[in-house]
Amino acid sequence: MTALVIGVDGGGTSTRCVVATVSGEVAGRGYGGGSNILSSADPGGSLRGALLAALAGLDPGEVTAGVFGLAGGDSARERTEAVAAEAWRAAGLAGRPSVVSDTLPAFAGATAEASGAVLIAGTGAVAARIDDRRVTGRADGYGWLLGDEGSGTWIGRRAVRAVLASVDGRAAPTALLGCFGDAAEPSRSPGQAGPGPAAPGPLGSAESAGSAGSAPSAQEIVRLVHAGIAESGPAWLARLAPAVEAAARDGDAAATAILDEAARRLAATVGALGPVSGPLVLAGSLLTEPTLLAGKVRAGLAGTVVTARDSAAGAAALALHAAGAGAVPDPLAAHRHLIG
Repeated sequence: MTALVIGVDGGGTSTRCVVATVSGEVAGRGYGGGSNILSSADPGGSLRGALLAALAGLDPGEVTAGVFGLAGGDSARERTEAVAAEAWRAAGLAGRPSVVSDTLPAFAGATAEASGAVLIAGTGAVAARIDDRRVTGRADGYGWLLGDEGSGTWIGRRAVRAVLASVDGRAAPTALLGCFGDAAEPSRSPGQAGPGPAAPGPLGSAESAGSAGSAPSAQEIVRLVHAGIAESGPAWLARLAPAVEAAARDGDAAATAILDEAARRLAATVGALGPVSGPLVLAGSLLTEPTLLAGKVRAGLAGTVVTARDSAAGAAALALHAAGAGAVPDPLAAHRHLIG
């Protein structure tokens, strides 16, 4: 019998699962939709799908420990733990997983150091101080409605507001208007936070009130946004972030202002943690891909900065440490091997 551990990294747009051996070898991987308890449409279904895919061909009875790092979990702890436990049982696994903040797997997936800090900016946004693989300080991460400043969802909301202000005459024209008339599926470009649900049809299509090729009205834009959120959850807004990135690269003033403000807010979020010992890990698609936002954020940071790699592997590494010396002979060596 080969003992296994499971790690899950669940964000607002996608879920990733890694099954690993106690020596740090990857035995299986699985993927699913978003599993942020606050913004995703079906967190439980996404977790079940990722778990079952990762366990394909493996014996669930060999799993000795599991760690789920789930975005939004700190703000809805009981509900998150219940959804995680149900997905665990549905995958045929005994016991229950440990549910932690998504900041811990992001940090552990980039470094085997026990202490430091992490800043995540993807669908949501949060920063955390890590001491001995425990979260001892936190800033933001309050969800799309109350916080997550500088995140993909925050950027999407700002983009919608900028477009509405442009359409009704409160602001100058912006290229961001094209988000709502040119394509049913926002393009996959830097800043897109993994696979996600399809957006509603374009406003210029037969389903909209406007005629093909005409500029959408403010009311049409509002209807499209509400339809997207109703179908896919608030994380739908983050699908607009790549369009903001593209428009800013083309010199659009509104898009550039949105990214400048996002960078300032993310810097303020990590700055709120105060001085930390150890590396600062940057995680989330907006900071790990070569985006304008990533460049703006990095320009204001000092000290050792590390880019996150595989947060699901980081969650599995945490499971290796949690399993104990009796099950894992050398957790630190296995951790290092697992994250490469």
